[in-house]
Amino acid sequence: MNLDSTDEKILKNLMMDARQSARQLALKLGMSTVTVLSRIKKLEKEKIIKGYTATIDHEKIGYSLTAIIEIVAKNDKIVDMEEEISKFENVCGVYDITGSTDTIIIAKFKERNELSKFVKGLATIPNVENTITHVVLNTAKEDFRLT
Repeated sequence: MNLDSTDEKILKNLMMDARQSARQLALKLGMSTVTVLSRIKKLEKEKIIKGYTATIDHEKIGYSLTAIIEIVAKNDKIVDMEEEISKFENVCGVYDITGSTDTIIIAKFKERNELSKFVKGLATIPNVENTITHVVLNTAKEDFRLT
């Protein structure tokens, strides 16, 4: 699906505030509510809009540790391994990457012992050869909304 400038404007506005009504969005963008609603439905149908969610400050709900974990995989079963890791509740992102490691994981933890248990558990997953764990000291920016 090709996005036009109207679709892009709708997406940018929804990324910043998904709680606004179609009417509010239409007024802001200078178009009809019907147009906005039909565009949103089309974007949802095409899975460009996957859902609507709140942006949460993880530290304020107890997740004070962020870990970035590099994984070196055995064999060529990287996708299977990544799918298994993706099932963990505290895993925020799993990326298949280029370079000296095969996969990067971003995960959040409440306590250091949870991180330790998680990293040790990664070694039991088939095709995980090695892990390199980085603990984030300070987060300068964490916002995956493209604006």
